[in-house]
Amino acid sequence: MNDSNNIFDPRCRQTPPLAINIINQLDIFGIILYSVLTLMAALSILVYIEECIYIYRKVSTPKKTTINWVNGAAPVIATMSCLGMWIPRATMFTDMTSGSYFAIVVYKFLIMMVEECGGDEEFLKRCGKNTLRISTGPCCCCCPCLPRVAITRRTLFLLKLGSFQFALLKTVLSILSIILWTNGNFDVADMAITGAAIWINPFIGILTIIALWPVAIMFMHLRLTLRSLRIIPKYAMYQLVLVLSQLQSAIINILAMNGTIACAPPYSSQARGYLMNQQLLILEMFIITLVNRLLYRRHYDPLPLVDPHENDNDQNAKTILQSESGDNVL
Repeated sequence: MNDSNNIFDPRCRQTPPLAINIINQLDIFGIILYSVLTLMAALSILVYIEECIYIYRKVSTPKKTTINWVNGAAPVIATMSCLGMWIPRATMFTDMTSGSYFAIVVYKFLIMMVEECGGDEEFLKRCGKNTLRISTGPCCCCCPCLPRVAITRRTLFLLKLGSFQFALLKTVLSILSIILWTNGNFDVADMAITGAAIWINPFIGILTIIALWPVAIMFMHLRLTLRSLRIIPKYAMYQLVLVLSQLQSAIINILAMNGTIACAPPYSSQARGYLMNQQLLILEMFIITLVNRLLYRRHYDPLPLVDPHENDNDQNAKTILQSESGDNVL
């Protein structure tokens, strides 16, 4: 922008450059940067493939499928970010692909925690006499007065449904957004009330919050039961992917649309914001992929089965103690 005349450089309003234009304009630093980031994305996929082979050999069905879905979030996002870095005009497609995949991961992470307990039946046997604390984030962390909910088949179904709706509707809305974009009706930067983005994006945000709530409820209930399976660091990595792929991207995009991130021809402000976010995501997801390899690539021992006579044994032990206490008093 020319500050003296307060006139924008016309190149700052151009569409993102073609891939061939990026390659032709790369200097030595750019060649090294793009090569290193591309290598990181490729290594993420290779590490993930090796993990998939190991898990399919060592883990029983259906747990192995769920684990591979969850474990693939970081490599998929890194790969899509790499494609968006090389082909800036495909950014919307790569971002929506990453977002749709992570929406499925949110649901799969909930399923993984249940399957780590042995499946639905074993989970109900193990936790059926307990209650769930629903005053957790991101919906009700500030409402500690909410009553606890009994663990039943209906409760488990509602928790699954709360996360599954995001996996389904996020994918449907992403496809709808692409269709509207081809017709010129969808633009992320268009905040007018008549634009489609102002209606679709907030609705996706609401769906995201609703989907994250059941996962948080289940984690808070099982974090001690599944501690031996490293569920706490796994949940931390899942949350980190969420923050980096959703919150970080939203912050950078808002800064770009407001002009805080300056344009650098041939990149407009918004295209440069996308580029910065993609480059950061490749590095971040590569590191998360390596950490996930340490967490997921291991021998999976099942949890001890629940003893159906455990409550009877506890009751008998209490009776014996009470009898002994009475004898001592006499």
